[in-house]
Amino acid sequence: MKKFIAGCIAAYVATMYTPTSAIAAVSTEEAGLLKTTLTPMGSERAANKDGTIPAWNGGYATTSSGFKPGERRTDPFAGEKPLYSITAQNVGQYAEKLSDGQVAMFKKYPNYRMDVYPTHRTANAPQWVYDNIYKNATRAKATNGGNSIEGAYGGIPFPVPKTGSEVMWNHNLRWNGEAWAKDTNVYVTSSDGKRFLASSNTVESQMPYYYKDGSAETFKQEYAYLKMITTGPAQKVGEVILAKDPMDQVGIGRQAWQYLTGQRRVRKAPSFAYDTPSPATSGQANFDEIYLFNGAFDRYEWKIFGKKEVYLPYNNNKFSLAKLDSDVMGERFLNPDHVRWELHRAWVVEANLVPGKRHVLPKRRFYVDEDTWFAMLADGWDAKGQLSKTFWLQNIVATDLPGVVAGVSGHYDLQTGSWMANDMTNEKATQIKFRNRWPESYFTPDAMAADGVR
Repeated sequence: MKKFIAGCIAAYVATMYTPTSAIAAVSTEEAGLLKTTLTPMGSERAANKDGTIPAWNGGYATTSSGFKPGERRTDPFAGEKPLYSITAQNVGQYAEKLSDGQVAMFKKYPNYRMDVYPTHRTANAPQWVYDNIYKNATRAKATNGGNSIEGAYGGIPFPVPKTGSEVMWNHNLRWNGEAWAKDTNVYVTSSDGKRFLASSNTVESQMPYYYKDGSAETFKQEYAYLKMITTGPAQKVGEVILAKDPMDQVGIGRQAWQYLTGQRRVRKAPSFAYDTPSPATSGQANFDEIYLFNGAFDRYEWKIFGKKEVYLPYNNNKFSLAKLDSDVMGERFLNPDHVRWELHRAWVVEANLVPGKRHVLPKRRFYVDEDTWFAMLADGWDAKGQLSKTFWLQNIVATDLPGVVAGVSGHYDLQTGSWMANDMTNEKATQIKFRNRWPESYFTPDAMAADGVR
């Protein structure tokens, strides 16, 4: 990894992607690349040199006949077999294309395995999203040291990123639809290998940033709403969390409320951000670790190191087709038989703690897929400089959206051996269901009190 970063610094300077504190929109000429050498989302159209990463040809758009919203999406590549498997015995051959955390998994668990399949660049979005991305390229600007942005709407804000925080803003504002709902399980496996259900939840999400009939001029500067209603285990049933994320993550910051059944009232949540433990995970994951990263940027200095070819858990529709959660979960990690890995190009962004600030992970490294802008792998180091956690996020091909969206995510604790899996849907009646948006009044403290069931 050190050789890669050193090489990327030189290459990045040569291509004008130097890490810099200058924060501004790109030129008209650079924006024009989105219609030539770059995809409408900002990734490279071309294949890599040896063809193991193909050219982007519009993404995957073939919808299964008879599909109904909420149903499990079929595996578009069900007939494929792995090209090869990475194991503890041959990991050295592939280490340059692995994150440090994935290499550590092979060292810690000799039976860990990664089945590598042919790469498919399935990412796509509606044309109106592409149109907004093109506009954002020259109008979106990061402000307040990268902690806020202005002028962006309805698409990836920085398709030609110049800083680490711009890449991570693209992750926070990735295309995942306008509104959706899903029923999920969250599991935690302790250091002794015992798995327990941390929570079951109905999660309802809405992104005002992606209202199709909206505009940059009418946007109210709150990009995401979330309401999470707990449905299990029994002692947590009826708890509700409401959160709203603003474009100004420091001056305003995340606004959150909580309904606790024991108190039978809605109260303002003190801090549902940074390294505050999330109650939905029984404290095993922090709020800014959900989906690998979300929320405010001001605890870290963000550095961008260009792109790297890396194995990512990609196009994992088949993962959710297993009927039981236990089918896809092993004792120490996800069952390798059900996880699809592919070689893709990813932006590498490193976050280092700002002097005078505190966080349980003073250093983090993210691998952000160039096609979808999802952070799909990440590693975190503790205050002693030890590699502490490795994070992962699977994506799902959702031609009904269309797009490639978030599936199961979680992390492995490399120090204790415990791990967590979030958004498990195998035993649920429905998968992620895209829908028409709710009235904005639905995402208010007054409305959430009605969701408490006891």
